[in-house]
Amino acid sequence: MLEQALVALAGMGGAAVVQAAGTDAWTGLRQALAQWFGRGDEQCRRAELERLDRTAAELADAQDDGEATAERARVGHDAVWRSRIEELLEGLREDERDEAAEALRGLLRHHAPPGSVTTGAGGIVAQGDIRIHADRGSVAAGVVNGDVNLSGPPAPDPTRG
Repeated sequence: MLEQALVALAGMGGAAVVQAAGTDAWTGLRQALAQWFGRGDEQCRRAELERLDRTAAELADAQDDGEATAERARVGHDAVWRSRIEELLEGLREDERDEAAEALRGLLRHHAPPGSVTTGAGGIVAQGDIRIHADRGSVAAGVVNGDVNLSGPPAPDPTRG
């Protein structure tokens, strides 16, 4: 199982694919990501280029079918690419994994479309809710950029004094 920072990195990779498809950033990201997946194997690199091209075509077709269809396609392809990145990282030895993760961070910094969300090691990017919970006197913390909904602790049972 991957550490949380690598899962977050894979999530950024999946999001970058979906965000870049059909934009000026696509060509560079497409080439760099196929090279990253290929890891020196030309046949594998070409197969990844074909997968990326299919993704871009399916996202473009879904866009033509309306916003709800486009959103489902974006979510689906994001998950597919995130999973593919996670699988590649999981299959590597620790030293190879560290090197591959750093290479992926670099290519995302360089090729992700403008406005893409990225994070460094140990960071988490989420589209949706994150729950941070402290239990039994522990401390939990996070940095929030967006809406926050807080609820107080439950009222003590009056019969317990």
